[in-house]
Amino acid sequence: MPRRKPAAASALFAEPSELKPLAERMRPRTLDEIVGQPRLLAPDKPLRRALEAGRVHSMVLWGPPGCGKTTLALLVARYADADFRAISAVLSGLPEVRAALAEAEANFAQGRRTVLFVDEVHRFNKAQQDAFLPHIEKGVIVFVGATTENPSFELNSALLSRCRVHVMDAVPAEAIVEALKRALADRERGLGGQDIVVDAASLALMARAADGDVRRALTFLEIAAELAERDEAGRARIGEATLEQVLADRTRRFDKGGEQFYDQISALHKSVRSSDPDAALYWFARMLDGGCDPRYLARRMTRMAIEDIGLADPRAWQLALHAWDTYERLGSPEGELGLAVLAVYLAVAPKSNAVYRAFGEVQCSIGESGTLEVPMHLRNAPTRLMKGLGYGRGYQYDHDVEGGVALDQQCLPDALAGTEFYAPTEHGIEAKIRQKLDALREARRASRRR
Repeated sequence: MPRRKPAAASALFAEPSELKPLAERMRPRTLDEIVGQPRLLAPDKPLRRALEAGRVHSMVLWGPPGCGKTTLALLVARYADADFRAISAVLSGLPEVRAALAEAEANFAQGRRTVLFVDEVHRFNKAQQDAFLPHIEKGVIVFVGATTENPSFELNSALLSRCRVHVMDAVPAEAIVEALKRALADRERGLGGQDIVVDAASLALMARAADGDVRRALTFLEIAAELAERDEAGRARIGEATLEQVLADRTRRFDKGGEQFYDQISALHKSVRSSDPDAALYWFARMLDGGCDPRYLARRMTRMAIEDIGLADPRAWQLALHAWDTYERLGSPEGELGLAVLAVYLAVAPKSNAVYRAFGEVQCSIGESGTLEVPMHLRNAPTRLMKGLGYGRGYQYDHDVEGGVALDQQCLPDALAGTEFYAPTEHGIEAKIRQKLDALREARRASRRR
């Protein structure tokens, strides 16, 4: 089947205006111009083949900022020769949604398709998301939603069931360099003809600093071109000195409360659990660099000390509390070093989740067994009546028993007698605990057999 060419440029792809930002002027006009998405848009991929054949479907585009979600939505409309209507979930409510749908209904009545693009669709509530459903089902709109958040958590299952989810990747640095070179060479839309010289190292630096975001990289280039001083020949040279000014206040890709946030804290926790101090220190620093509150990291690492180290090294959570307190006293940036020490210590400490697992098993047991009575010999007997009822009768005071342990004294409820919840590991201090506890439990079992 011959490839379908995109429809002629409409207002969406109107002739570039010098007033528009460079990133907007350089927005790709064909699928071939989109960089960094081979997994989705390589010539042999289903979505690419469908668009080139003019077959479009409702979809959700999930990916980080600047990866091309809006551009791809525009191209969906262009390759399908459909009208394009865009709304932002940040700026729009139900009135704007209804107006867009009414416009699509009018197009539908005249035999025209409408691609309705909803940016930041995850910000719409359930009622707002539900408003699209009947129009998707009837074919009134081709729905294209864009989100930086995991659709499984943020979008209604009813909406997801009517759309295909396409994952878009953060654009790799080498692909961003390609986009920058294209902008420097393009005389129609870019900076071509302006005698701007950028060496390979500077292009690579801007690409890395953009952190997967093509739009951001083009913004860096545009600002650098404005700041660069021209030499005697009239050439503007963008080098290290210029980029120091441009990149001074950049921020990493990091969304507090969003998926990037939880991905990175998950990476930190799992690096600690895997006893990898290099990775633990890296993810700790990445979160700080992205703007995470150090107190949050202190709290999470305290949890790691208890959950993943436990009694293998009880000093771990003491150090966690000390590091947290140190940060509260010193603040940033000095106090952050104490938290960095903690991240490394937790990673190299012996690991045990034995208490964590035992606590979970106990909670499950309580849920299954309900309210079990306290054995009579363990009950307190502050009154004569209680003593008369047998409260406390038969209790053995362990300090008065040879060896300091009353081996035949049962402390669990009768229904759970002999149950062993806590299984110490052989790591760190817990290895000694296990040795002692194994001997004690065997002595108790022998006592019960007598």
